[in-house]
Amino acid sequence: MSRTIGRIVWTAVVLVAGYAAGRAANPAAAAHAQPKSTRVFELRTYTAHEGKLDALHSRFRDHTLKLFEKHGMKNIGYWTPRDSPLSPTTLIYIVAHESPEAAKASWAAFRKDPDWQKASKASEADGKIVAKLDSVYLDPTDYSPLK
Repeated sequence: MSRTIGRIVWTAVVLVAGYAAGRAANPAAAAHAQPKSTRVFELRTYTAHEGKLDALHSRFRDHTLKLFEKHGMKNIGYWTPRDSPLSPTTLIYIVAHESPEAAKASWAAFRKDPDWQKASKASEADGKIVAKLDSVYLDPTDYSPLK
């Protein structure tokens, strides 16, 4: 993973953790009171082809988020970098899955979904949108407010 993408990953994780910490009533007690979860988070970074980020945003806004939920994925958050050179081409998001096995099943069902295939094809009528995709699965630490 490039140093820049590594910084983006770290920033996204810090943002999500900070948000969760601000919303948790007592994260330390919650960490000890709950049994270990099999829930897994997936951090995905899309690099769009030049000039295609708006098309990618439209596809997510109009289709993808609903389809993720339909197939058991929980939408956690979506971000774009503020600064160049990444801001005109990068979308970063986190989804949660009940388990690693559920993630695999959800992605398989999502890819086969006729509504997804139709939306993907329509959004790429003027050419491919995504140039590169990076995906990292994350397990929350025992002290993480977001589990």
